[in-house]
Amino acid sequence: MADNRPKSRGLGRGLSALMADVDTGSATSETPRRPDMRIPIEQVHPNPNQPRRSFNSDALAELASSIREKGIIQPLIVRPSPNQPDHFEIVAGERRWRAAQQVQLHDVPVLVREFDDTEVLEVAIIENIQRADLNPVDEAAGYRQLMERFGHTQDQLASALGKSRSHIANLLRLLSLPDTVQTLMIEGNLSAGHARTLVGRDDAEEIAKRIVKQGLSVREAEKLAKEAKEPSSEPKKRGKAEKDADTKQIEAELMAQLRMGVSIDHKPGTEGGTVTLHYRDFAQLDDLLRLLSGT
Repeated sequence: MADNRPKSRGLGRGLSALMADVDTGSATSETPRRPDMRIPIEQVHPNPNQPRRSFNSDALAELASSIREKGIIQPLIVRPSPNQPDHFEIVAGERRWRAAQQVQLHDVPVLVREFDDTEVLEVAIIENIQRADLNPVDEAAGYRQLMERFGHTQDQLASALGKSRSHIANLLRLLSLPDTVQTLMIEGNLSAGHARTLVGRDDAEEIAKRIVKQGLSVREAEKLAKEAKEPSSEPKKRGKAEKDADTKQIEAELMAQLRMGVSIDHKPGTEGGTVTLHYRDFAQLDDLLRLLSGT
């Protein structure tokens, strides 16, 4: 089967250059960008490959109300449609376009850019990441897409997006948690701070449910995680030396990339050691085999 995914290409024209076009100001921004033109709304179409598939109806209604009062302050970013002359495809700003339809606007302000298919996807991911109401799982998934699809490193993302490298690394670690725990974060029942205490634990799902049920603070969750029985696959050894910061960072990055628990143990007096992977089911093991085989 042919692989149609965009190939890793380093920074291409430059992540910062793409970021310059992604303006996430709200509809009430006092410094609007000057649009290139206004286009009839029926000539503007959503990107069929938009990575964001769900739009909160309440938030959309609030945006529509703002647009009804003040209009669209921040223009949409579009490109000429590859299939229809005089029509345009949305690169960033689909929420504004949807809200404009709700209030029956006849046209929308746009910035026209000549993006190729790969850059359209990249900008769409960046815009989603920059949204203030994005949950930590979706934000982490956006970072991972930029790294896997386009070859961006954590340092490059941190610099271009105005985030710290540790912020990106910590969020990526959350993707190694069980799906049930990630769902709790998506639904807003569990914060990223709570979830970070569970990374690498086989009992993460059980502890997460207790955190939510008891309404624990992050500090209380950390205490609970320390007091809880250690996972059977990673027995706690008495007198074992604490791992250094570099080893912990490598473990975290491996967990983020492999999406499973990782434990690194060095053999005393040598440069060698062991790397232990913890998978929760055969499906996750199959994912690892595909990753290692490059299929």
